[in-house]
Amino acid sequence: MHQNEIERHLAAFQRGAVDLIEPRGLHKKLARGSPLRLKFGMDPSSPDLHLGHAIPLLKLRDLQELGHTVVLIVGDATAMVGDPSGRNALRPQLAHAEVESNLATYVEQVRTVVDLDRAEIHRNTTWFDRLDFGGLLKLAGRMTVARMLERDTFQTRMSAAEPIGIHELLYPLLQGWDSVEVRADVEFGGTDQLFNLLVGRHFQEQEGQEPQVCVTGPLIDGLDGRKMSKSYGNAVLLVDSPDEKFGKVMALPDAVMELWFQTLTRLPKEEIAGLLAGHPREAKARLAGDIVERFHGRAAAQAARDAFDRRFRDRELPVDIEERAWAEPWPAGGLPLAIALRELGLATSTSDARRKIEQGGVRVDGERLVDPNARIPRPAQGVLLQVGKRAVVRLVPG
Repeated sequence: MHQNEIERHLAAFQRGAVDLIEPRGLHKKLARGSPLRLKFGMDPSSPDLHLGHAIPLLKLRDLQELGHTVVLIVGDATAMVGDPSGRNALRPQLAHAEVESNLATYVEQVRTVVDLDRAEIHRNTTWFDRLDFGGLLKLAGRMTVARMLERDTFQTRMSAAEPIGIHELLYPLLQGWDSVEVRADVEFGGTDQLFNLLVGRHFQEQEGQEPQVCVTGPLIDGLDGRKMSKSYGNAVLLVDSPDEKFGKVMALPDAVMELWFQTLTRLPKEEIAGLLAGHPREAKARLAGDIVERFHGRAAAQAARDAFDRRFRDRELPVDIEERAWAEPWPAGGLPLAIALRELGLATSTSDARRKIEQGGVRVDGERLVDPNARIPRPAQGVLLQVGKRAVVRLVPG
């Protein structure tokens, strides 16, 4: 592979990456010119995937288009153990029946991003079901307790006197051994997975294999500013309809848009910067449209935007909208939304306004906001504030 081609592949690996261990090893692997084996493991610990899961899948699809081989590990064995990464409490074990139930639609959800006809798919029960008690002891003997307890997750839980299950200590060993079984060249995961990925390198070196390169991506926040998780109810699911995806993205806090643009779209950095410098609503609509188009096509994305505009700009607005002027100077950093609602009589107090915002009952120019600390940039003409279906005021600068 020529140097220019290597640089093109390196750029695809590096876009949006937080950790890349190690770059020289990746350059060496690419220089050989053979397709790399790209490992990504997914535990079916819940039935639905969300956009946070899609970040590494999108990168895998980019690299698949460059000729590399995706090796998908369906962690039906590791799911029963439970990944302790990023957990502040004991991770419960799943029964085999729960794992199988979650698997029912898992692979088809992955197929919406990755071309599985050109990928390898392995269940890790294939090798772990063959591992007898002696084999498990041998695997456990490859790692010390001291090394395992270096994990920040375990350090945090020990400091807080939270329990750590012995089964949780096995998880990194199992994930690491997956890399040996499939002879991975590169493994992908979130930043909370770095320790597990490094265990894979450790085991490969012990087995005389060339150690895998580790690539981690960021963990994105969800609709309420917390880490995206279905359990928080703040996730955009891959199984959501185009209208649902579009509407949820339009409810994002402005502060998370840049990272979403970088990880979930393939727009150039200059174009992203230009969008973020403009009106937040238009930037968010572009982001929502790009995401919907990626999963459902351009026609579905346009239809979702049209439906959103009809629903939030037309159908739910009363005919007689009161217009009010804001007499005070508009703050340079934006007018606090909670204060605006209080002063306009759309809430009885600041705390009542914050509660209404957090519960998803407030829209600004048709966009649902859930951040109680949200601020309204000074509008050129006016801004539409809506609480519920009927309480609507057009606020204009004084």
